[in-house]
Amino acid sequence: MNIFITRVIPEVGLQLLQDAGFTVKQWTEKRKLTTEELISECQWADALLNAGQQLNKEFLEASSHLKVIALNSVGYDNVDIETASRLKIPVGNTPGVLSGATADTAFLLMMAAARNAFFMHKTIINGEWDFFEPTVNLGKELTGGTLGVFGLGKIGIEMAKRCAGAFGMKIIYHNRQRDEAAEKELGAVYVSFEELLKESDVISVHTALTPETEGKFNAEVFKQMKPSAIFVNTARGKIHNEQDLISALQHKVIWGAGLDVTNPEPMQPGNPLLSMPNVAVLPHIGSATETTRDAMAKLAAENIIAGLKGEQLPFVVNPEVYG
Repeated sequence: MNIFITRVIPEVGLQLLQDAGFTVKQWTEKRKLTTEELISECQWADALLNAGQQLNKEFLEASSHLKVIALNSVGYDNVDIETASRLKIPVGNTPGVLSGATADTAFLLMMAAARNAFFMHKTIINGEWDFFEPTVNLGKELTGGTLGVFGLGKIGIEMAKRCAGAFGMKIIYHNRQRDEAAEKELGAVYVSFEELLKESDVISVHTALTPETEGKFNAEVFKQMKPSAIFVNTARGKIHNEQDLISALQHKVIWGAGLDVTNPEPMQPGNPLLSMPNVAVLPHIGSATETTRDAMAKLAAENIIAGLKGEQLPFVVNPEVYG
C-alpha cells in the first residue's frame, strides 16, 4: 500500500511505515502543495500523512478512496472533519506528546515579553547598547501574579505547573467545563471568562480553534483585561484578532504579548508587532524539539498503520466513522 506525506518527517516515523511494508513518498519542495497538486499526489496513495496542508471539502471528495488520514499535529482545524466523516475517512492526530514542549514555548514567550527580551536583543545587534538609564526599558515581574489559562487541557496544565512552580503564581482558568482533577492538582480556580480577563496578570491561550473561539480575543475583550496584562497565544493565530491586538498594545490597553501563532502565518516582516518592545513573536515552533517531533511522527505513523490494517486509529478524532 502507498502513503503520501506532505512534508519531510523525522526518520523514526518514516522507518515505522517502511518496516510495515508500505511504499512512502514525501513532498520535498519547500512550499505548500496546491489543492490540485495534493489531489493529484493522493490518487496514487492509500493513506495521507498531513503536515501543514488544508484538507478541505474539495480535496476530500476528490480523495474519498483514502483509507486513513494522519495529522502530524494535535490540532485538526485544518481538516473538514464533517466531510471526512461523511466519506468514512478516519482522521488521527498526535495528542499528549507535545504538551511539555508547547508549554515551554508559552513560558518562554511570557518571560520574553515581560522583560522586553527580544527587543533588547535587537538593540545589541543594532549597536544601540550604550548609555545606561535606570528608568528605561523596565519590564514586569511575575512573582506572585495571577496566570489565567484559557483552555486548561494538557498544554494549559503544563503551563500552569511551570508558572506556579517558578513564580508562585495563582492559577485561574476558564473552560467550557470545570476540571476538578486539575483544580486539586494545581489549586486552580474555575472562573467566568469575564473574571479571567479582569483578574489575570498573564492570559495564556491553550484552546482549540473552533467557531466559538475564532476571533475570541478582540478589541472588546482586550479592553476588559488589566492595562498591565500580558497576552500569550501558542494555540492558533485565528483565536485572536491581530489588528485588535496591535491596536490594544499601541494604545496601552494591555501591556505586552507573546505569540507563537499569528494570523496570517507567516507573519510579514513589516508587522508592527515585531517592532514593539514588550512583544515577543516566534514562528510557530511550539513543538519544535527533537524529542517531541520524533514522538509526533511516531504517533502519526501508528495511526497510518492501524488505518491501513483496517483497525481503529489509536488517536482518532472522528470516531463516528466506526459507527
